[in-house]
Amino acid sequence: MKTQNELKEIVARKALEFVQPQQVLGVGSGSTVKIFISLLPELPFKVEYAVAASKESEANLKAVGVQVLDANEVTTLGVYIDGADEVTPEGYMTKGGGAALTREKIVASLSENFICIVDKSKKVSQLGTQFALPVEVIPMAREAVSRELRKLGGNPVYRENCITDNGNIILDVHDFVIEDPIAMEQIINNIPGVVSNGIFARNKANQVLVAE
Repeated sequence: MKTQNELKEIVARKALEFVQPQQVLGVGSGSTVKIFISLLPELPFKVEYAVAASKESEANLKAVGVQVLDANEVTTLGVYIDGADEVTPEGYMTKGGGAALTREKIVASLSENFICIVDKSKKVSQLGTQFALPVEVIPMAREAVSRELRKLGGNPVYRENCITDNGNIILDVHDFVIEDPIAMEQIINNIPGVVSNGIFARNKANQVLVAE
């Protein structure tokens, strides 16, 4: 039986097939994406440019010789490769374990083809069953947003010692099974002080690759 790291490498290697020459590549964050970036030099062509959803991914791209562009410098991305914390059979996801959810949504929105890469441990029948939902919040709104999240049935916990690349904080919402991902994504985003939440339903992946 393969280890989780071996499964991550398998699915990361499969994602290389979606990278095309002379396209600007979009990449997310997380351990599987880190492996994917490390494999880019194996392609038969050089990936010249990419847009990264986190500072860590930006550094990893530069380490393999890829020039990183600001999202404001591009209009579209050929493909966006990212992982997920949970993914349902319908392709709805939760993300944000690495606190990069807002930037991930921005980069995903620029892409023509969003490919999600996960190992089998991330498959769920319903969002919220295995992983708390991350919500990025402006610091002064922490308690106000927490009260609203409790009204929705969740148990928000402030993520200690975590500041996002945008200078905000993360609330992890526990005990929060998400029955309607599209509706709940919008409801949480409408709470004053919320920057973004980790439900990827309105802008879900075009394809989900799962290493079994």
